[in-house]
Amino acid sequence: MMVKITAKGQITIPKEIREALGVGPGDHFLFRIEEGKAVIYPVKGSLLDRRGSLKPKNVPEDLEKVREQVKIKITEGADEELHTR
Repeated sequence: MMVKITAKGQITIPKEIREALGVGPGDHFLFRIEEGKAVIYPVKGSLLDRRGSLKPKNVPEDLEKVREQVKIKITEGADEELHTR
């Protein structure tokens, strides 16, 4: 089934496909490029339901070190906020 892209970059998903996928207004989709093709996945549920479904581009070598750096930055920000009051 062929569809046309509008001037705003939008497409209409044909009724038969929406019905087959069980999707409607307000539903979300994930677009990916796989082997040179655009693949569209309907996404059910919230973002929290999808956690872990996408792999990060870069994985930190030492996750504990990154967590420690984040804790330090948060602490520094809280300390600065207390001193500016």
